[in-house]
Amino acid sequence: MSKEQRARIDAMLRQQRPEGPRSVEALRAGFKALMAQMIVPGGIRTTPTTLGNRPALQVEPENGAGAGTILYFHGGGWVYGSPETALSLTGHLVAKTGFSAYSPDYRLAPEHPFPAAIEDSLSTYRALLDRGTDPSTIAFAGESAGGGLAVTTCLAARDAGLPLPAAIVAFSPGLDATRTGESMTTKEGVDPIFTRKDVERTGALYLAGADPHQPLLSPAVLADLTGFPPMLIQAGTNEILLDDSTRLAARARAAGVDVVLDITADVPHVFQAFAGMLDEADEALDRAALFLTQRIGAGHPARTSAPSRSDR
Repeated sequence: MSKEQRARIDAMLRQQRPEGPRSVEALRAGFKALMAQMIVPGGIRTTPTTLGNRPALQVEPENGAGAGTILYFHGGGWVYGSPETALSLTGHLVAKTGFSAYSPDYRLAPEHPFPAAIEDSLSTYRALLDRGTDPSTIAFAGESAGGGLAVTTCLAARDAGLPLPAAIVAFSPGLDATRTGESMTTKEGVDPIFTRKDVERTGALYLAGADPHQPLLSPAVLADLTGFPPMLIQAGTNEILLDDSTRLAARARAAGVDVVLDITADVPHVFQAFAGMLDEADEALDRAALFLTQRIGAGHPARTSAPSRSDR
């Protein structure tokens, strides 16, 4: 059945892909409509809240949460998306792990370009620490641009001298604003969602003239990942951003970081969002939940920040 599921989702995504550029307002509305079709699991409770002076959505199991907190960053090219558009992903992680989650509504470009999103994501992490939450019970997670934020927030936390979280889970993360990955070319046309022009346009809105050749914008090619917590990076072979994941994993291994690179064949960008419709999505989320439960609150000591290469 999986082959038929993959073909059906590929066709649906291609049908919804617009011809020509759209306004920011249209991009936001279209993404909201697409993600509203995703399946949100039962057995969870959502509560609007505030974290680090930003609106956020708290997601908890209805029967009580375990001793773990997922700080989840939604995707959307740093231009669109919200905690609500990512609720299928956040909800499934909460339902499968029994942990609670906070999903911050960070500021978006073009109204608030780089580094606003990272400032907000770091602020939410500081807020958790200020509440007394043990960093060994916190994981960063996110999809697409939010997967990129999970990585760059950890970089920013390390540079700020903060203790690092216990783990990072990144679904199809966006990690290279220089757009130099080979998959940007080899997967053009194979990817049912994005073209190079699509990601370059939203990327330009986020950059607002900033040089993409810096670790907080292109960690897959420039970041020193020394001292990072264990990472799980999941991606599909049918996405132009595939090499963002493969190159970050290589940098992590070179820095002595415990990293799992989990690539699924013939599935699109953020295929995990299709849980309940695609077998591979459910299986990938099961693996992500296992990774999180093995590392959060399992007696691992809190990681302290390590100096960046420029500090040595």
